[in-house]
Amino acid sequence: MIEQIFISRLMQFLEEDYYPEDLTSRIVEGYRIRSYVRSKDEGILAGNRFIIPFLKYLEFEVKSSEADGKGVKKGDNLIIFEGDADKSLSVERLILNILGKLSGIATATYTMVKLAREVNPTVRIAGTRKTTPGLRVFEKYAIEVGGGDPHRFNLSDAVLIKDNHLTIIGSIEKAVKMARQIASFTKKIEIEVSSYEDAIKAYKAGVDAILLDNMSVNEIAEVVLELKGKVILEASGRINLDNVKSYAKTGVDIISSGYVTHSSRALDFSMDVELLR
Repeated sequence: MIEQIFISRLMQFLEEDYYPEDLTSRIVEGYRIRSYVRSKDEGILAGNRFIIPFLKYLEFEVKSSEADGKGVKKGDNLIIFEGDADKSLSVERLILNILGKLSGIATATYTMVKLAREVNPTVRIAGTRKTTPGLRVFEKYAIEVGGGDPHRFNLSDAVLIKDNHLTIIGSIEKAVKMARQIASFTKKIEIEVSSYEDAIKAYKAGVDAILLDNMSVNEIAEVVLELKGKVILEASGRINLDNVKSYAKTGVDIISSGYVTHSSRALDFSMDVELLR
C-alpha cells in the first residue's frame, strides 16, 4: 500500500512536467532505448526506493539499480532501465531531481552524523519540519538513509510547546499542565526554552524532552551538566556542518538541524541513453 502512495505522489510530480504532452519527445516516438542514470558526484545515494517501483509502474524494464545508502562516486551507474524513448526522456528530469535532492540530504546528514559522533558517540542527528512542501516524506526518508533521525513527520507526532505557545499561555508550568490534559499518553511532551532557568522550570514541570533553542554552546553545556540523564536534551538553532562538533561536545542527546533539508547541496546526476532499435 505505501508503495502505491509513493507512486501516486511521483505521478503528480510527473504531471507537473509532462502534462499535456512532452512536445519535443514526439520526434523520438517509435524508438527503444537503454537509459543510464549516472553519478557525476560523490556522496550517499537516496531515492531509489521510490524511483525503481515508479519506473516499473510505468512499464520500464529495470536492468540494474544501486541500493539506497551506498556511497557513490563519479561515473557510477545508479539505475539502468529500458523502454520507449519518448517515455524515457519524459521522466528523465523527475528522476534526476528526486535522486539528486534526496542524495544531497542523505550525504549532508551522513557527514553531520560522522562529525558529531567523533566527539559524542551516542548523539543523534535529527531533521526538522523545515522541508520542501510536498516532499517531506521523501526528505525525511533521506535523513534516515544518511543515518539521522527524522524527528516529527507532522504536528500530530508529539507535543512541542514553542515560544509562541508560551507567549499565549503565559508560563511553562501552565502550558505543560494543559498539554498533559489534552495529549494521549502515547505522545511525548517537549518544550522549547532559550535559557538555563527555563530549562530547569521545564524539567520540574515534568516534560519528556527539552529543546534548547538558539542557545550558545556554553549555555547548553551548563544545562547538560545539571539535567543530563534526567530528561531528553535536544539542541537546535543554526547548527550546521561547521559548528555541529561544538554542540555535540556539550553532551546533548539530540541535535536537530534544518540545514540538512533546506541548505544541503543536491548531488549532480545525469542520464545518458543508448539506442536499441
